[in-house]
Amino acid sequence: MADPLASLPARPGPAVPVREPVFHVRGLARRYGEGEAAVTALAGVDLDLYAGELIVLLGASGSGKSTLLNQLGGLDSPSEGVLEYRGANLAAFGEAELTVFRRDAVGFVFQAYNLIPSLTARENVALITEICRAPMVPEEALALVGLADRMNHFPAQLSGGEQQRVAIARAIAKRPEVLLCDEPTGALDVRTGITVLEAVERINRELGTLAVIITHNAVMADMADRIFTLSDGRIVNVRANTRRAAARELKW
Repeated sequence: MADPLASLPARPGPAVPVREPVFHVRGLARRYGEGEAAVTALAGVDLDLYAGELIVLLGASGSGKSTLLNQLGGLDSPSEGVLEYRGANLAAFGEAELTVFRRDAVGFVFQAYNLIPSLTARENVALITEICRAPMVPEEALALVGLADRMNHFPAQLSGGEQQRVAIARAIAKRPEVLLCDEPTGALDVRTGITVLEAVERINRELGTLAVIITHNAVMADMADRIFTLSDGRIVNVRANTRRAAARELKW
């Protein structure tokens, strides 16, 4: 006897969600100057970066990693190629749109702390929270980087590592989707640098923020989900870690 169900169409299985990248980059190039004096800083970069990842961009000085970070952060525009943020063409944003993007979606941490000396740690963070959409209160952001007991201190009363953590608190107080860190431990000793990296780790883990760290220090690669090595404006190697090392485990 024929199976009465055999002629029915198969039921589709559950839909597999498609993972959309935060940044989609293809053939990204950046040149400065014209003619024979032109300098190529990026020469055709391809990458996709996803929410919750911790990414290390590794390379020597002049490899293009800072230029790439500036492109992702909307601080510079490409000469050619595709640069998309959540499917939107970031390269086509006007200045007003870029301002909103940088204000609401991206937190920046630089090697220089850029704190205002006459303001306390809490007041430095409050400068950002007063202009952002749905920010944390400064106290919450400072607690996330382990400075709840130092919020009323001025920069001159804080160590270099503490000042850098205030800078991180200021960057993440806006609840950004992306945290871009340009050599955040470059001016710090090893122990202090580890403390700063632990703060970045915590933000990445607890807030699900895409964190991108650029560095020339290959030791930091072990703490990343993926490592992109740049040379002469190109990505020359991509590596994924099966296990992310904690900052405290890094062998300096």
